[in-house]
Amino acid sequence: MSTLLLVLLLALAATAVVLLVVVLVRLARPAQDSAAEARIAALAEAQAELQGRLASVGQMLAGGQSELARTMAERLDQVSQRVGDGLSTGARLTAEELQKLEARIAVIDAAQQNLGALTDQVSGLKAILANKQARGAFGQGRMEAIVRDGLPSSSYSFQYTLSTRVRPDCAIHLPGDSRVLAVDAKFPLEAFEELRRATTPEDEARAAQRMRQDVIKHIKDIADKYLVPGETQDVALLFVPSEALYGELQERFDDVIQRAHRARVLVVSPSLLMLAIQVVQGLVHDARLREQAHLVQDEVRALLDDVRRLGERVGKLKAHFGQVVDDLDKIEISKDKALKRGNRIEQLEFEAPTKPEALPNPVPRGEAAE
Repeated sequence: MSTLLLVLLLALAATAVVLLVVVLVRLARPAQDSAAEARIAALAEAQAELQGRLASVGQMLAGGQSELARTMAERLDQVSQRVGDGLSTGARLTAEELQKLEARIAVIDAAQQNLGALTDQVSGLKAILANKQARGAFGQGRMEAIVRDGLPSSSYSFQYTLSTRVRPDCAIHLPGDSRVLAVDAKFPLEAFEELRRATTPEDEARAAQRMRQDVIKHIKDIADKYLVPGETQDVALLFVPSEALYGELQERFDDVIQRAHRARVLVVSPSLLMLAIQVVQGLVHDARLREQAHLVQDEVRALLDDVRRLGERVGKLKAHFGQVVDDLDKIEISKDKALKRGNRIEQLEFEAPTKPEALPNPVPRGEAAE
């Protein structure tokens, strides 16, 4: 519609210009009125023709404008529908992604809570390991749990007192031997913590040297206190409450492990202590079997007596069955003989029986006597 208004305004402006030219011509040349009127008529005719053409152009522009508006409306409807479909699809996909995101956030929240709980436990463990007494109690607790789970109560003693007034953390009683196996659960951990926190080669070397000295000193103390001839076994156990620490000792301090072996002190981790407890458990089981061997022998003797009596009774029963079979055979023989005799009697031929003669009346016994 704005284009049509622009064309009409141009047409009116052209008409105004033509009228102005006519007025100016009349004012400039009054003598030539006839010629001017003719020209004015021609201009008026041209203006009318121009107006007609302008009207036609306006109609064409109006039709084109309507067609353009209709086309634009259709295109806008299609675009609106596509945009609406796209927005619906996008909203659905966005909702699905939000649901997945919420599920992942829930999983992350649960993992964060577990991580927080684990962090608290690690902090508590760190606090325990930082305190020497608490660390000793921690190692003692792990060692006692392993021993209790694998052995009967009669096979071990905690805080057992030796004749030298020394108390090992645990004393394991081996079957058939009065000597006890001493177990120590107090491992020096300060040097290991210092070694773990070392950041420079100098600090690491210094911490390693301290750890070597502390462990060797502790091994010497165990050998001096817990290896009593005639009262303890020839070896003692040094319990390390961490598999990681035991692996560190085996990997970086092999000389310390060898020195402990020469001192007859075995360094054991929780898994190795479990293995040792299982060996002791097997020994206890075998000892109990040996203790109960006489009961087993008595039961075997009774079983042999029962089997012997059963054999005798079977023999008697077999003899009775043999006698019955013999009697049955004899009965069978007698039956056969009776059948043969009956057959022979049946084959005999006898004469027809005759009528017996009448016998006189018998005389009474009293009359005959007279």
